[in-house]
Amino acid sequence: MFTRILTSALFAGASAGLIASLLQLSFVQPVLLHAELYESGELVHFGAQAVSAHQDLGGFDAMRDGLSIFFTILIYSGYAFILVALMALADQRGAEITARNGLVWGVAGFVTVHLAPGVSLAPEVPGVAAADVYIRQVWWFATVACAGVALWLIAFGKSWVPWGIAAILLIAPHAIGAPEPDSFTGPVPTEIAALFAARAFGVGLAAWVLLGLFAGYFWEREGAREGVPQHS
Repeated sequence: MFTRILTSALFAGASAGLIASLLQLSFVQPVLLHAELYESGELVHFGAQAVSAHQDLGGFDAMRDGLSIFFTILIYSGYAFILVALMALADQRGAEITARNGLVWGVAGFVTVHLAPGVSLAPEVPGVAAADVYIRQVWWFATVACAGVALWLIAFGKSWVPWGIAAILLIAPHAIGAPEPDSFTGPVPTEIAALFAARAFGVGLAAWVLLGLFAGYFWEREGAREGVPQHS
């Protein structure tokens, strides 16, 4: 079992992480670099002159882009170990894990890690006003934990009691409220911040769907190699 989890997670995490990093370099990083020009003061929003929305952000930075790819693969490998471990637990409970329903697991992972906290604490570009980072981290981890437990209860609960608890867990962090700054100020145009959030969510969804697909595929394949019978 451990070998199956290890192999499935490593292959799924590396594959999804590599694709996610390329998507981030193509769609998210240009917006991030654009925002950094405002953070540094090189560009000024509502200044004396109009600023083009299409900036020359320079070419390929081997060090920065290479590290971005490396750490994205590491992050999604970590996600993969969590996801495959949960798949293994569900498999022990009689659930069938395949590449096809792995897509659903991937969407659930996206909802847990990105969408649930992002409803009240959206992805932020550099230079925007924000609350204390420690408080935001505590709220983020609590929200992710609540969302993860809630989705598990929705998927495997068999009555209105666990479903009701799941609804409470999903709503509670947002009813309490995410940490907010004292005032909403910052040098970055709101259009750039909105585009960054949209692309971060889009890339996150694509990456998690692929992670679920790969995790389900490798879990099923490794089970077939070990001669593990599939649940009917």
